[in-house]
Amino acid sequence: MNSKNTIFILDAGGTGFKFSAVQDSREIIKSFTIPSASVTLEEQLRKIISGFHETETLCGCKPTAISFCFPGPADYPNGIIGDLENLPLFRGGVALKDMLENEFQCPVFINNDGDLFAYGEALDGILPEINKLLEQQGNPKRYKNLLGVTLGTGFGAGIVIDGVLLGGDNSAGGEINRMRNYMYYNTSIEDSVTIRAVRRVYAKEAGLVFEDAPQPFDIYEIAMGRKEGNKAAALASWEEFAIVLADAIANAVTLVDGIVVIGGGLSGAWPVFIPTLLKKLNEPFVDFNGNTFSRMEIQAYNLQDANEMVAFTAKTGKMIRVPFSNKEVWYDPMKKIGVGITRLGTSSAVAVGAYAYAVKQLGL
Repeated sequence: MNSKNTIFILDAGGTGFKFSAVQDSREIIKSFTIPSASVTLEEQLRKIISGFHETETLCGCKPTAISFCFPGPADYPNGIIGDLENLPLFRGGVALKDMLENEFQCPVFINNDGDLFAYGEALDGILPEINKLLEQQGNPKRYKNLLGVTLGTGFGAGIVIDGVLLGGDNSAGGEINRMRNYMYYNTSIEDSVTIRAVRRVYAKEAGLVFEDAPQPFDIYEIAMGRKEGNKAAALASWEEFAIVLADAIANAVTLVDGIVVIGGGLSGAWPVFIPTLLKKLNEPFVDFNGNTFSRMEIQAYNLQDANEMVAFTAKTGKMIRVPFSNKEVWYDPMKKIGVGITRLGTSSAVAVGAYAYAVKQLGL
């Protein structure tokens, strides 16, 4: 790969536009953020343009391509952004790709943050880490598939199958934020696994109005006993979070059958929700006759726990004889997946994914 290929990156959100530049899958400038709040669409678009011009100045070069994540709904292949909830000025369809190609005279690629996060972790994060550990343990098993989920103001996801990022026919592959909420049947999962959800449950359990509820990091600190507050309410917040998240992941990973990696602002609270999450993933179903059977055909392991990581990567299985011959083949009846937290950091994983996506599209 040509080390002089420089891809400009943008991580766009409802509160800020974060810019960077990447060569050889590594950021070459210190990222910077421009607040996204604007009065008009023109003002907001000019912030994006000026951010990329500032990136040019900082890295001292023109971009080979621009590749970035932007919230949906969108027609990502054509770079047209639709009606956004967290950026309401983008209404009626905005041709963002063509606008930037006209301004910077280079190819522009747009995707969503969940997709690029998953792609980055699959290429340079948790997936190669796991496969390296398997190799070190003498385990012939290798993982090629990954489900990446991001937890913050919204709930996003991306899917990588055998090294290929899943887009879907309508740029909606992996949009599991529209899954039904396990605990509240008539609403979506986002009402239990986002920042507002953690605050909502805490407020309810502590007898507060929503506006007086602490932010999720403080609720995490209260749950860990490191900060004063209603610990029972804090634990209840993360309990609901974990239960609903587990149901969504179980449904999605049953189709993906691969490693699960979790990112986003709320992923830092993993010590209080990962144990319940894994417990629920492995909790059995009970049929009408009282018989139990596995929730998933695969066993989930906590990759944040050193002992479980060893158990997950340990060589299992045996050689079995091929009928009517002297040949033997390896057979491992154990079906395992692992669930872990981002290895690269969410923003870095998105940057790596955006870079790799652009390089692949360019054929470099």
